[in-house]
Amino acid sequence: MASKPPIAPDPPDLPTEPHEARSRTLVDHLVLEGAVLRRVDWSARTAGDIRLVQCRLDEVDLSGTGAPRATFEDLAITGGSLANARLSGVRVRRATFEGVRMTGADLSSGSVHDVTFTDCRIDLGSFRFASLERVTFEGCRLEEIDFYGAELRSVSFLDCAMVKAVWGEATLTRCEMRGTDISAAGNPERLRGVRMPWADVVNSAGVLAAAVGIEIVD
Repeated sequence: MASKPPIAPDPPDLPTEPHEARSRTLVDHLVLEGAVLRRVDWSARTAGDIRLVQCRLDEVDLSGTGAPRATFEDLAITGGSLANARLSGVRVRRATFEGVRMTGADLSSGSVHDVTFTDCRIDLGSFRFASLERVTFEGCRLEEIDFYGAELRSVSFLDCAMVKAVWGEATLTRCEMRGTDISAAGNPERLRGVRMPWADVVNSAGVLAAAVGIEIVD
């Protein structure tokens, strides 16, 4: 029986004419709805709670920022940085990330549903114990990304670099990889059931052989 392809993410519901955010300062219990933020520096700050709904963020710097329990709904982020952001437990619904630097970002134990990451750098990032559903990674750098214990449903990896990705205890359902480098994967046996084109299977033969315990000899 053929496996089913992933379900595509739903796009964010964004206002046609968002207003300029009145506050450009990151504070505890920040709530922004229907706003646009451009070239704001919120780096290395800590906020007890952030809620961004139907917002656009252009070139916003959130690198090193700590925001546990953050909620992002119907969001479009273009450029900027979330490098080393501490977002454990984040809730993301219907969002797009395009050209965002997310090296070392911590989204562990988060809920990431209906999200598209395009041309993002998320190397050394963490989705440990996170729930990902209807998520697409396209053209992303994901070297040494950590999916330990994560649950992935309808997740696509398209033309991504995933060298040394961590898959221990992860579960993948209705997921697909195309044009993606999965060499040196940790616990590759957890990729059982993933859909891949034949050419990619051949290119990943070493990893897949290791997954089923085949010893390669000269």
